[in-house]
Amino acid sequence: MPTGVDWGLSVKSVRSRANDDYRALLALASEVRERRRLRRTLLDGEHLLVEALAAGLRPRRLIYAQSHDARGEHWRARVPDVPALCLTDALFATLSPVDTPSGILAEIDIPNAHDRPVDGAVLLERVQDPGNLGAILRVAAAAGVDTVMLSAGCAEAWSPKCLRGAQGAHFRLDIVERVVLADAIAALALPVYAASLRAARELYQLDLRAPAAFLFGNEGAGLSEELLQCTTPFMIPMPGGMESLNVATAAAICLFERVRQRRAPGMRVAVS
Repeated sequence: MPTGVDWGLSVKSVRSRANDDYRALLALASEVRERRRLRRTLLDGEHLLVEALAAGLRPRRLIYAQSHDARGEHWRARVPDVPALCLTDALFATLSPVDTPSGILAEIDIPNAHDRPVDGAVLLERVQDPGNLGAILRVAAAAGVDTVMLSAGCAEAWSPKCLRGAQGAHFRLDIVERVVLADAIAALALPVYAASLRAARELYQLDLRAPAAFLFGNEGAGLSEELLQCTTPFMIPMPGGMESLNVATAAAICLFERVRQRRAPGMRVAVS
């Protein structure tokens, strides 16, 4: 980095747990209520920051560890209009969701969903594991889904752990939390296919070429009877005899079957 360059706002050094900026960041890192109250969250690592910038989001501030000063200065030069905090390594470690901190964090505003027609959607009922949720979001974005709706009781979409698991997928999706799914299904005006172990129809009998939505349920209990009654249930055949699949794995199979059907010219599906 050339010397004498004006990087905009000066960096603030934080060394005490009593510091107000640090305490505010710790609340964002650790408290769902605070993230939802402020509609803000923390991105951990340069990859998520790159994805956020590519989506047109600007961080509210950068946070970096003292031992990562060179990377901190790089990012200060890249977004010179953003305030920056340099924390001791010990303080930074308390904000990071991983055992080996990346050294770079960014505070962002949680984006609102766009008001646009839905071509492909994923609906989730009480999916409680943030790792599963992050994996589903990543698969949904990769498969070209545009909208994900989460019922009450789902893991928080914008938690640091879910953000890391999704690897930037959040910024390619419209994510709506705490949705009454029965109302959403009625409003979507799309066929909604519900994954259920008790269904008679198989995934590969569905015609998925048109706009559609998939519904997946809780890791242990599956889907509620109420939602099964207002959707089209289907099952994933498992000739190997396993009782069930991880919900993120099931989502990947279903969403990429939709990709396969939509990419196959003139494909005919046996619908029963």
